[in-house]
Amino acid sequence: MPARTPMGPRTIALVGPYLSGKTTLLENILFATNRVNRLGKVGDKNTVGDSSAEARARGMSVELNVATTTFMGETFTFLDTPGSIEFAQETADALTGADAAVVVCEADPVKAASLVPLFKLLDELDLPRYVFVNKIDRASGSITDLFDALQANSTKPLVLRQIPLMNGSEHPIGYIDLAQERGYIYKPGHESERVDIPAGEASHEKAERARMLEKLADFDDKLMEQLLEDRTPEKDTVMAQLSKDLSEDLIAPVFLGAADRMGGVHRLLKALRHETPSSARTAKNRGIDELGEPLAQVLKTFHTTRGGKLSVARVWRGTLKDGMTLNGERVSGLFRLLGQTTEKLEQAGPGEVVGLGRLEKALTGDTLSSAKNTDALPKPDVHQPVYALAMTAADRNDEVKISSAMHKLLEEDRSLRFYHDDDTHEWILAGNGEMHLRVSADRLKSKFGLTVNTSRPHVPYKEAIRKPVTQPARFKRQSGGHGQFGDVTLEIKPLPRGSGFKFENGIVGGVVPKNFIPAVEEGVSEYLKRGPLGFPMVDVAVKLIDGKYHDVDSSEMSFKTVGRMAMQEGTPKCEPVLLEPIVQVEIAVPSSYTSKVNALVSGRRGQILGFDARPGWPGWDVVTAHLPQVETRDLIIELRSLTSGVGTFTSKFDHLQELIGRLADEVIAARATDAKEHAKA
Repeated sequence: MPARTPMGPRTIALVGPYLSGKTTLLENILFATNRVNRLGKVGDKNTVGDSSAEARARGMSVELNVATTTFMGETFTFLDTPGSIEFAQETADALTGADAAVVVCEADPVKAASLVPLFKLLDELDLPRYVFVNKIDRASGSITDLFDALQANSTKPLVLRQIPLMNGSEHPIGYIDLAQERGYIYKPGHESERVDIPAGEASHEKAERARMLEKLADFDDKLMEQLLEDRTPEKDTVMAQLSKDLSEDLIAPVFLGAADRMGGVHRLLKALRHETPSSARTAKNRGIDELGEPLAQVLKTFHTTRGGKLSVARVWRGTLKDGMTLNGERVSGLFRLLGQTTEKLEQAGPGEVVGLGRLEKALTGDTLSSAKNTDALPKPDVHQPVYALAMTAADRNDEVKISSAMHKLLEEDRSLRFYHDDDTHEWILAGNGEMHLRVSADRLKSKFGLTVNTSRPHVPYKEAIRKPVTQPARFKRQSGGHGQFGDVTLEIKPLPRGSGFKFENGIVGGVVPKNFIPAVEEGVSEYLKRGPLGFPMVDVAVKLIDGKYHDVDSSEMSFKTVGRMAMQEGTPKCEPVLLEPIVQVEIAVPSSYTSKVNALVSGRRGQILGFDARPGWPGWDVVTAHLPQVETRDLIIELRSLTSGVGTFTSKFDHLQELIGRLADEVIAARATDAKEHAKA
């Protein structure tokens, strides 16, 4: 067989649900390739991946981890992405720099549905993928049931590359490679041992290999012809077809393994080496011309406690050098990454993933080039927040520092939002779940020394009135010298919902001078910020119909004050009513959960508007409903619990709706308590 030509650096993303074992797989890959000299364990908190303080504390991935190694003379960079759906933005951003993905999953048919969002994301990027069924040594069901469950949730035809080797055992002790027709027994901590296929499993192997070849023949006429003529294709032909179909994203090969025992790791590495397309091919698929100035894309931004800002980037074209200028900024340090360890480089060529130091203006997803005008490469959409917390500095002296620190966190994580809610006067941190926001708060502490308090955000309730009132008011004060005097009569009326606030001047005969009328309106507007129930007032019309003034004692301040007084005295007589915001939600779930979602919405005072098939997602529905905004604050928590972690929703404000009875009384009482606490503070 002729010597293999190295394909250059390639990048593999490890993706999969929480607890599937991606970080353990990465650790075993690094040990198998002699990149590390000891095998770390997630439970011992000593792995290359999950090395941040926030990940260690939780025993789970909370951000992208990058590690570069070599295998059989070729360079691979592995992108270990978080499994929790709450950190899905990290995965989406990282995948823009991958040549292929390994979808890691557990050997449990029940959990197969959790892979659908990942498969859809890979489809959007046209990214080839392998499936690595982990923990196969603990599987209790049949491989057929597992494979059928995986195929039912896969958007690509799956090709089973291996079957479990049982040899009389209750659980798999190894695997049989269907392409090579070889048996392997797992050897914990070492490469699996090659063995002859047991006689009792030979017929099963033949049958499964025939099914594999039939699937491959769907994409190759010559192979189909051989099978129809009962000719056995050469193994090299089979391997070449597997590589071709994988690189063209036609199939998803399925491998078996037990990553914590290094079972199946070497075989997976060999498949990656032989079948993963080159970075040049990936670049071509993404419309990147191989000729031109150096070109790279930022996959992740880190703000390190010592080294400053670090941009993790994939080089697509040309050579990056330390000290060169990209996007108008000088690169201050070029690094190869191994978790949080960095190795200084002088340059990096096409296909490599490196860290670039001190590019202060570069953001995740940005295209980097030494040319002045370069078309930006596509980057994933930012996920809409589904959970929010109100945030304050534990130490008031730190309030000014919060803004600067949050700016850096927003650079690290594109799916975070930090903004001031003008209705509730709170600073809001919003993201993809409670864990997501707790991790962000912890990063403020670990990276910037800032401790924050978090709480549920207030809901922006409003209030309106039901009946009109005509209200006079007089303000008179004499304290020596010029006094203060103002007298007005206001006509206060309700407006249709959504009309806002309208002020009208109905004065005739100059009983209130024109120069004082804007002051009356200002006083009225100030009062509307907090009505008789304690909430901002909306949908109110106020007309100034009468009044009096004094040549010496009247002033703008006097009429501003009396305008506010008239509202304060009049609005309680207008039958004020509480309004709660109603949002329209679109809840996306597998169809098997639709009835449960309907019950969930009804239990949260929601009104179901209908449901339809989710476009492009076979077997999924979108339930549309109106929900009180207060009921959406923890909706994502219950929704994910109900749907094995895959359900999600989007929302937008729709209208304000009257709230009466016990619920309204509770809201009003809570606002009064908050006001008292605020006054004490």
